[in-house]
Amino acid sequence: GKTEVAVRAAFKAVLDHKQVAVLVPTTILAQQHYRTFVERLAGFPVRTEMLSRFRTKQQITETLDSLAGGAVDIVIGTHRLISQDVRFKDLGLLVIDEEHRFGVKHKERLKHMRSSVDVLSMTATPIPRTLHLSLSGARDMSVINTPPKDRLPVHTEIIPFDEDRVAEAILREIDRDGQVFFVHNRVQSIDERAEWLKELLPDVRFRIAHGQMAERQLEGVMLDFLDHKFDVLITTMIIQSGLDIPNANTIIMDRADWLGLAELYQLRGRVGRSAHRAFAYLMVPKDRKLSSDARRRLHAIEEFSDLGSGFKVAMRDLEIRGAGNLLGHEQSGNIAAVGYDLYVKLLDEAVRELKGEVADTMPDCEVEIGLSAFLPDDYVADGEQKMALYRRLSECRSLGEVDGFVEELRDRYGRLPEPAEALSDIMRLKTIGRHLGARAMTIGRTGRFTLRFHAEHEPTQQDIMRIVQRATRTVEFQVENGLTLEMHLEVERGIEQARAAVVAARALLDREIVRAA
Repeated sequence: GKTEVAVRAAFKAVLDHKQVAVLVPTTILAQQHYRTFVERLAGFPVRTEMLSRFRTKQQITETLDSLAGGAVDIVIGTHRLISQDVRFKDLGLLVIDEEHRFGVKHKERLKHMRSSVDVLSMTATPIPRTLHLSLSGARDMSVINTPPKDRLPVHTEIIPFDEDRVAEAILREIDRDGQVFFVHNRVQSIDERAEWLKELLPDVRFRIAHGQMAERQLEGVMLDFLDHKFDVLITTMIIQSGLDIPNANTIIMDRADWLGLAELYQLRGRVGRSAHRAFAYLMVPKDRKLSSDARRRLHAIEEFSDLGSGFKVAMRDLEIRGAGNLLGHEQSGNIAAVGYDLYVKLLDEAVRELKGEVADTMPDCEVEIGLSAFLPDDYVADGEQKMALYRRLSECRSLGEVDGFVEELRDRYGRLPEPAEALSDIMRLKTIGRHLGARAMTIGRTGRFTLRFHAEHEPTQQDIMRIVQRATRTVEFQVENGLTLEMHLEVERGIEQARAAVVAARALLDREIVRAA
């Protein structure tokens, strides 16, 4: 999937006489990508090198010299790649694999590389900040939803810690000539856990791998596992990023409640990479109460077991954690003062301006009609669905969009109850008010419908004449602290008043007086 996209993008850049940097979070993944790129590009005059702690000091020095001289076309590396001594002759493409594994400080340093460089960020589970930037239009996003041929979903199960279940899962995988990942994300106690497993299953071959091991030792363990020289790899989170071992089709995660949602999804993605059914067991303590966030994470990973569900997992992560601070690792600017919603609107306006799109600067219009306006629980029962509907309704910018939304509600949920009717009428009035340049619309108890205009959006005398001529009922107006129009709706009940106000306000709309600021 993602690696194939990276290989083709890198090859295209090299054909255009540009250099390519592929940044990955772990030495193991760097080694795997290096082998993949070399094998795929073997028939072409493309030189691929690697920068990681698996390389000797002499090899790294030679690679850096060749990179600066333009002799190396593609370099694959870990954080070593963003060191100060790395120089490129003509960098054209930066590929960031497992983008969610890089922190804000690393990305700040990457900005020095990327001012005139194309950037391709790849991840199965974008972090909330990245996902939010994509959804708000600040970054382009493409989604690969199609799974590889013959790939099956991973059977995912949350289980209380149980020796018998662990032994059963390991032996079942070994009986079908497969291999097992046992994830214990604590280097301090990983040896103890390994001893416990060896006592539990003395006939099974176990090895340990973690990031604090010596380079050659770690590389040797991973190559031995790839060659099926042992059965169970007891490891930390070091395996979560992009590792491809098709023969390993069972993963057991010890203390899964300590892991984040993206980490759980990435770890589960290490199995099920062949045509065999894979199993993921998320072990939690049987005698401890889990936090509410941990429960939500575990249930989300169990729920989203379908292939290609990484985007859904990331969306759920966004809901659980929030979008985070978009301007670096510390609070910046005046986001706290202006509020998050306003900040997002300002960000959206800035993005549109940079893209050369016409900004929507029509002021918002307040509507006060003295009615309860909402979607009742007996009409839309699901809370998340209801929030999504409110969000969509608030984004409607024309009467046609509001009317289309109301038709969709009727089609999905049936006839609108009175509070939902009032809500749709308020949105119609807000939309008309914005196009007229009104700052407020009010319906009084006596049926008095009042429109107050922004001083900077005030109609001219000719506009006022057109409004009076076009109105379906008598219009009174006064100019005091901005123009105010008043008309009597001649109906008494609330919802009928709202409908009459929509009809009257619609009648005021004239193409000649509809203006953006």
